[in-house]
Amino acid sequence: MKRVSYRFPVAGLLSLLVTYVVWGSTYLAIRVAVREGAGWGPFWLGATRVLAAAAVLFAFNALRGVRLKPTRVEFGILAATGILLWVGGNGAVNWAEQRIDSGLAALIVGTMPIWVAMMESLMDRRRPTLLLAVSLVVGFAGLVVLTFPMLEDGVKSDLIGVVAVIFAAVSWGFGSLVVNRRPLKFDPIVISGWQQLTGGVGFVLIALMVHEPAPRPTTEAWGAWVYLVVFGSLLAYTCFVYALKLLPTTVVMTYAYVNPVIAVLLGWLILSEPITGYTLAGMVLIVGGVYGVFRDKGRQQTPNSEL
Repeated sequence: MKRVSYRFPVAGLLSLLVTYVVWGSTYLAIRVAVREGAGWGPFWLGATRVLAAAAVLFAFNALRGVRLKPTRVEFGILAATGILLWVGGNGAVNWAEQRIDSGLAALIVGTMPIWVAMMESLMDRRRPTLLLAVSLVVGFAGLVVLTFPMLEDGVKSDLIGVVAVIFAAVSWGFGSLVVNRRPLKFDPIVISGWQQLTGGVGFVLIALMVHEPAPRPTTEAWGAWVYLVVFGSLLAYTCFVYALKLLPTTVVMTYAYVNPVIAVLLGWLILSEPITGYTLAGMVLIVGGVYGVFRDKGRQQTPNSEL
């Protein structure tokens, strides 16, 4: 079949741009909330954060008059993806950031596009194209270069924490593939609300099972919590769901490469942190890798053929 190029939907690209920018700062916010003495346990942090966001989204959707009640099949998909994305993905990162630094967590999460490409290859029984494979490797290499000075200076980490973040990357990637490949006849804001509700219930059950202490957040930790609710959950996660409905999964997963770049740029703009040669080289590689992913997915045989 003749290959044709197509333009990515503008709404999908704008949603992905919000995900790029906002989630570039959430690793630090999670670290502030769960570090020793901050007062949040990882699972109560996840539970209260997403349940608060879900309550706001359900209220908003009720005012809009859109369909809220899922069928049994739809609820199964929403619940499964809510658990995979929030408990398996975000929850494992929350827990791991008690044991490893946020920068290292972001680097490991940067393997997510590679995991997604591998899972897609198995599902479709089709090898990734050479362009896609090279682009993913170049993007991850850029992430390594970008974070190399931090890694060279030494980071707080242990093996269990690293394994937890790898698990988080796989769980989040698989959940994202399910959302992309099992389209639901719901508004994305409704999907976001249901996924965060089911994820929140999962967080509560785990917090009770492991006897996690009741939260006693410091003022700074409360600030991080508010930021995660408003920007991380209400805004960025809903945009992430929009992007998954409109764009190929591998394209959406490039946020894992771009987020650390955004974090570095924010540090430069707001905190006057220096831009080094490693920073510039890493950014160039990441931009090249992301461009390659977009170019590969823009040359699919049919538009949105992965959906």
